Amino acid sequence: MTGNVVVGRPGPRVDAADQVTGRTTFAGDIDRSGMLIGGLLESSQAHARILSVDTSAAEALPGVRAVLTGADLPVPYGILPVSQDEHALAVDKVRYVGEPVAAVAAVDADSVEEALSRIVVEYEPLDAVATIEEALASGTRIHGEGEGDNVHRRAALEFGDVGSGFDAAHLVREDVYFFGGNTHAALEQHAAVASAGLDGRVTLWSSTQVPHYLHRTLEKVLEMPAGRIRVIAAPVGGGFGGKTDPFSHEIVAAKLAMVTGRPVKIVLSRQQVFYAHRGRHPVLMWVKTGFDPEGRITAMHFKSFLDGGAYGSYGAASLLYTGSLQTSTYRIPNYKFEGVRVFTNKPPCGPKRGHGTPQPRFALECQLDEAAADLGLDPVTIRRRNLVEPFSMTVNHLRITSCGIEECLDRAVEASDFSAKHGNLPEGKGIGLAAGAYLSGAGLPIYWNDMPQSEVEIKVDRGGGVTVFSMATDVGQGSTSVLATIVAEVLGLEPSDLAMVTADTDLTPVDLGSYSSRVTFMAGNAAKEAAEGIRDRVIAAVADELGLSADVVVVAGGRVGSANDEDKTLSWADAVRAAIVRGGSLTGSGSYRAPDLAGPYRGSGVGISPAYSYSVAVVEVDCDSETGEVRVAKVWLAHDIGRALNPLLVEGQMEGGVYMGLGEALFEEQAFRHTLHRGPSLLDYKLPTFLEMPPVQSILVETDDPEGPFGAKEVGQGPLLPVIPALANAVHDALGVRVAEVPITPDKVVAAQRDIKRGGDGRFGPRSVPDYDFGRLTRVDPPGEF
Repeated sequence: MTGNVVVGRPGPRVDAADQVTGRTTFAGDIDRSGMLIGGLLESSQAHARILSVDTSAAEALPGVRAVLTGADLPVPYGILPVSQDEHALAVDKVRYVGEPVAAVAAVDADSVEEALSRIVVEYEPLDAVATIEEALASGTRIHGEGEGDNVHRRAALEFGDVGSGFDAAHLVREDVYFFGGNTHAALEQHAAVASAGLDGRVTLWSSTQVPHYLHRTLEKVLEMPAGRIRVIAAPVGGGFGGKTDPFSHEIVAAKLAMVTGRPVKIVLSRQQVFYAHRGRHPVLMWVKTGFDPEGRITAMHFKSFLDGGAYGSYGAASLLYTGSLQTSTYRIPNYKFEGVRVFTNKPPCGPKRGHGTPQPRFALECQLDEAAADLGLDPVTIRRRNLVEPFSMTVNHLRITSCGIEECLDRAVEASDFSAKHGNLPEGKGIGLAAGAYLSGAGLPIYWNDMPQSEVEIKVDRGGGVTVFSMATDVGQGSTSVLATIVAEVLGLEPSDLAMVTADTDLTPVDLGSYSSRVTFMAGNAAKEAAEGIRDRVIAAVADELGLSADVVVVAGGRVGSANDEDKTLSWADAVRAAIVRGGSLTGSGSYRAPDLAGPYRGSGVGISPAYSYSVAVVEVDCDSETGEVRVAKVWLAHDIGRALNPLLVEGQMEGGVYMGLGEALFEEQAFRHTLHRGPSLLDYKLPTFLEMPPVQSILVETDDPEGPFGAKEVGQGPLLPVIPALANAVHDALGVRVAEVPITPDKVVAAQRDIKRGGDGRFGPRSVPDYDFGRLTRVDPPGEF
């Protein structure tokens, strides 16, 4: 009997059969007896005071069972403790077109639509703030009254001596870049179903990534004890960060169920999903970097200006993320970051895959290529000379453990034949590369507490059946399969042998949710610990039963006993019964707390992680110089996964990251019109199709992180980061133009080429940033050794 080999073996997801046969029940599929349909009335104004809301005509309509306004849900909320600035239905003021103002529950969808049309809202329009520049200037306040700027948060940090670093530089570049906002466009629309029992308990099924945080929000806004509320995260048909906020439709569905005494379902339309948003922040960036003659960075000063939309959401963290991870890929001995996030009268931005890091990664990786050209270096060499080292500390106090960025660079360059192609392809064809790094879970929870960030429980019945309980939400990334793989490996079983109970606040122990690529690392470690407790009890019982020393007992292949003598083994079921006879019910629990990683300055909690993943992308393009169209021929992506628990799932995540990165790089942009009558839709929000998706070669780099479960790290978000700048660098290689703005659309490519013909530098994008005082600068000494 040999050891088990579940970890590292490609295999299907444990829920694959239900997914592909259509048996999976999503939130929008739930149907409860006597269920009402709910709907939201949205603001037609970008910024206005609410003078009155007349619901009498709606309430008189046959079939309508309840109507709510902001007065019915007056308690504010927000995902971060520092940003409790939202209401489920607008109170006193609306701040963007599409903001929910009133809600209806009725017997059918037609009655809901008719009732919403009968609600009369009287507004007093206010001046709308549409741009970063307008928000920084004095004008009508979006939050609060009177005149003033619309700054939400700002930051100013310096690590080391930036001035001395620039003084020592051989080359100093100053460049401006802009990353346009975009949204998640998940296949499944937001949906929620709520019921209220005769005992006063409320149950909410929702397409949410964070049942724990939603549970806390409902407790606050509904003003009910948490023990009277149950949240069940239904299978999620795509999240990408877009379902990590608590949303108004979830709270409203619960309140309507309480008011009517009947279940209520609310499914947002595709237009409403665009307004719910929480997508990628538009970010304007100024980057000043010094280099020595060999291309080594001597200092960097990074400024970011974020358009946050109307509310805080994750914005306080988003701001710091635009500055924190530059140092995680390259050694930057002196680093200064200044940033500001502003409110505008648009749907609020939040976390989208890579939360706050694709924007600065685009700027940094493009500037490295530009600096390499100035120094007479190739893009590979300038990166290689600046790579961070494994088991080191960055200047801003990030702890790097395993780090496979150099191997990622080597393998991506070799697989793509980058060095031979770069600068040598025919005109119109080009190749570019970029690198990136991302978290394996945020080092701190969203709200301060000293409890575990992930907990997992396991119950084994008398027949050997194993049930795993975890609140971690599978949002399409396969996290349930990952946890099953980890437990199966420890217990010598197959993932398909296990029953998985997930994302239910009544049944499962707390997990903070699916965001920041935390589930594999954090919930995975908790699951491993829980399974090891079960395994150790079973081994002790079998050793006693068979007269063996515990250290020679192996758990593998559904049997427990001697590794060398098949007659000295028991089936898993018999081994379990032996353990129960000796110790009673067979249950186990595990938990995970991240190590204390925060640095000695305010804001250091953003960017810290128990481990970082690394990626390098190479993109080859074919550009039409007349039309400006960019077609991607192939993408090579190398990713440091730590250890691939299931290579098939890893490759799927890598390919998904490439797909989303190419969409953001070439097509996706959420533009806003201040009217509901010509609202956003998938007709004018371009996504890549099968025709635009190129071949992708996924290269798995394994570094066996010492703290990850079986050495594993994240793969859900990191692979996206280098794709966008690699494409921009490839366009430059193909046409000699620098489009310093995302998305890189044909009109921008053509404009940059025309600029060259007029004697310009062929650069398209902003040339300057606002002259803004970021406030008091905090200077921080660099850390000591690892």
